[in-house]
Amino acid sequence: MPQVPIEVQLRTLPQSPGVYQFYDVDDKILYVGKAKNLKKRVSSYFTKNHEYGKTRVLVKKIKLIKHIVVPTESDALLLENNLIKKYRPRYNVLLKDDKSYPWICIKNERFPRIFPTRKLIKDGSEYFGPYTSMKTVRILLDLIKGVYPLRTCNYDLSKEKIEADKYKVCLEYHLGNCNGPCEGFQSLEEYDEQIQDIRRIIKGDFKSSLNYFRSQMKTLASEMKFEEAQQVKEKIEVLENYQVRSTVVNPKINNVDVFSVISDEAYAYVNFLQLSHGSITRSHTLEIKKKLDETDADLLALSIIEIRQRFKSLSRELYLPFEVPVEAHLKVTVPKLGDKKKILELSERNAKFYRQERFKQSMIIDPDRHTNRIMAQMKKDLHLSEEPRHVECFDNSNIQGSNPVAACVVFKNGKPSKKEYRHYNIKTVEGPDDFASMEEVVFRRYKRLLAEDEPLPQLIVIDGGKGQLSSALKSLDILGLRGKIAIVGIAKRLEEIYFPEDPIPLYLDKKSESLKIIQQLRNEAHRFGITFHRNKRSKAAINSKLESIEGIGEKTAEELLKKFKSVKRIKEASIENLTETVGMSRAKKIYEAFH
Repeated sequence: MPQVPIEVQLRTLPQSPGVYQFYDVDDKILYVGKAKNLKKRVSSYFTKNHEYGKTRVLVKKIKLIKHIVVPTESDALLLENNLIKKYRPRYNVLLKDDKSYPWICIKNERFPRIFPTRKLIKDGSEYFGPYTSMKTVRILLDLIKGVYPLRTCNYDLSKEKIEADKYKVCLEYHLGNCNGPCEGFQSLEEYDEQIQDIRRIIKGDFKSSLNYFRSQMKTLASEMKFEEAQQVKEKIEVLENYQVRSTVVNPKINNVDVFSVISDEAYAYVNFLQLSHGSITRSHTLEIKKKLDETDADLLALSIIEIRQRFKSLSRELYLPFEVPVEAHLKVTVPKLGDKKKILELSERNAKFYRQERFKQSMIIDPDRHTNRIMAQMKKDLHLSEEPRHVECFDNSNIQGSNPVAACVVFKNGKPSKKEYRHYNIKTVEGPDDFASMEEVVFRRYKRLLAEDEPLPQLIVIDGGKGQLSSALKSLDILGLRGKIAIVGIAKRLEEIYFPEDPIPLYLDKKSESLKIIQQLRNEAHRFGITFHRNKRSKAAINSKLESIEGIGEKTAEELLKKFKSVKRIKEASIENLTETVGMSRAKKIYEAFH
């Protein structure tokens, strides 16, 4: 596909949280930003009158918009930070420095200290985060310190130095904030048990801690200490809303390439996420036009080689949705659950969004490609021998057997061809008999097409289950069209697709485009038929009201309606006006009937 105009790119953006990247004509990154709703945020650049000249110049230079979809706004904030630090775009002023988001560190030492930090040092210490707010970190640490007395000094508390009485307890011990491990007043085993509890709190298991704070809040409130109780309540609220997990930044996942693939009849889409030092640093989706009947595994294996070469990836581990052959030195992981599975799902989500956007863009820029893809998909899904370029759908309409009618709607290349729609009054069937009505209308439709040497459809869709389908087949048999035109029935209850002489229906995916086209056909036929039926029933009711007057027949009723347009106007007309249309004798009868 050629370069997509900016207007089209804006129309097809997803309404999801994520990070957007603006590129110039030379494919050089200009700006990175985050958004709660990508479509609204990015579109605002092109619809607002910007106050700053820098922004106006930026907008003029934008030729390409890329984005990465993430689960939450917090993830978008973290990912934006990662990408700005990696690419240092010219138009990003904020976050260009070395500032990073805070982490909580449990130091790798005897009697570990716990403190906030913005730097990750590979010394065996544990890091939790990152957090988008230092306020959350402080409240979490306040909670921990309020429940567990921990040391804050940076002494080397080795066994030998403690036994040699090298240290003396400080003010923190006398204030009750520390249990004095420096003088051996607290054992290493007891301290490590506290650290285990703290790990659970940091990971989001607040049950015991929340119970502690709730009891503390009630105690303070009973003692009339309402201000302190309110402070504790605020901590509870923050902790209850606290989210520790981040998909886009996870220190447990380091230097990994993540690949996922989704495909249709004509194209495959392979998404690539690159994780470096626990953070997503790149996202790219490759579109591949299928030439043969390649499997997803074949396409994924080829894409892995091409993408890794293009971006010069040195990662030794791959996360994939299924096993594929790769270079011998690479480790392949197929995640089943946990953080690794989440990052693979994020890759799949970005591939799906990319595919949706390409569909929308192709509908606008290259409608033939979009049509060809849908036709190929319908041929495959419905097991047809040829693409259903011309489809016709039939529906019956009657209420308690009155005024039975039928409708035939025609779709060409997946779109309604309204000039070819047809209404049918049921002529040979008495009473409400849907099966016989369907048999009559299908026979009349294709007898006429054959007589006039008009082109026949590749597919007939019958609104109804096995009964209506069997009735339609009788007419095709009589006309000698059985087997020459594909025919299916769609039942309303579970949207089952019935085929001739097959008792087991086909259930298409609810999101399938083939099912959507068939549903659109069925709904259009129903709408077209019911409108005709209502108009006919309304006209019949009006005529019967006039014809119930003695001396007024069908012809007179039609003359009156042609002149006065409605029964209401006939009722309001004077004898003189009525006389002009139907004569004095009948005019008196009509006037007296209504008055």
